[in-house]
Formats: sequence, structure tokens, C-alpha cells
Amino acid sequence: MNVARAALVVVDVQNGFITERSQHVVPKVLDLVRRWEAAQRPLVFTRYHNYPGSLYERLIHWSKLHGPPETDIVPELIPHAGAARALIDKKIYSCFTPDFVSLVQDEGWTDLIFCGIATESCVLKSAVDAFEHNLTPWLVTDASASHGGQAAHDAGLLVARRFIGAGQLVTSADVLF
Repeated sequence: MNVARAALVVVDVQNGFITERSQHVVPKVLDLVRRWEAAQRPLVFTRYHNYPGSLYERLIHWSKLHGPPETDIVPELIPHAGAARALIDKKIYSCFTPDFVSLVQDEGWTDLIFCGIATESCVLKSAVDAFEHNLTPWLVTDASASHGGQAAHDAGLLVARRFIGAGQLVTSADVLF
């Protein structure tokens, strides 16, 4: 991991994604963010917004996260999101919006370290898109979770191993240490 040219990307740790199945990850993400900030490394947060008639509604029949308070970053992370290099709003799984792509290019980041919610969708898709943009993705397994539960989280990790390489899955203890 090239920490000198890396950014930590906190994916969609928002009120609407916090359930009894995912709430355990918030302290892990908070600890990782604090350590990353203490090392004075760049931090990016993403925030998902659904909209009426989206494919999420039409095909998946999922109609949450249309606005606050569901779309808000969880309270524990709000101060960190406010101090982050960027807060990327998105309407897709991936963080790879035009604004995010420009930020990565402008900053010269080569490695992107992903954590957040949900492992099997937004975190995974962002990591795969990093790979396809010729960037080195890292997925922090213990600082990611699924509001769908452990089986969905495990499925995301299984697919991530195949998409980006088993060596790209790390724990919080591996990041910066």
C-alpha cells in the first residue's frame, strides 16, 4: 500500500443504511478515520441519494434515502466529513462520479482505501471501479458492513477477492501500520 499517495474513502455511512446488522461498523470506521486523520492523510466521504423513479426503485423495489435524515452522514462522523478533502454526493453505487474522478486525478492518488456500507454493493462497486481506473484498491474488511447482514457482507468479500485480488482485502490494523 502506497500510503503517501493514498486516500481513505468512507462510503455511505449514512443514517438510512444503519440497521442492527450494520451499526457495529460505525465505531470501526470512526477509529480508522481518526487514525487516518492523525497521520494527516486525505479523506473522502461519499453520500448516496436515491430519487423517484430510479432503477433502485423500479428494479430492486428499494425506495429509501430520498432525503434527510436518511441521507445524512451518521452523527459520529459528521465532524470528520466536514473536515474531509471532499464529500461526494452520488446517485449510483460507485463513488466514481465525474467530481470524484477529477479529484483523484488532481491529487495524484494511486491507492484508494475503501470502508463503509454496504460491502456487497457501494463499497465493492467503488473498489472494482478503482481497479478499472488503473488505481490500486484496498477494501477494509472490518470497517465495512452490510445493512443486509453478515451473509451479504461475506458475499461482497468473496466477490471482491475475485474482482480485485485477495491481497487487496485488509483489516483496519493493516492500514497505516
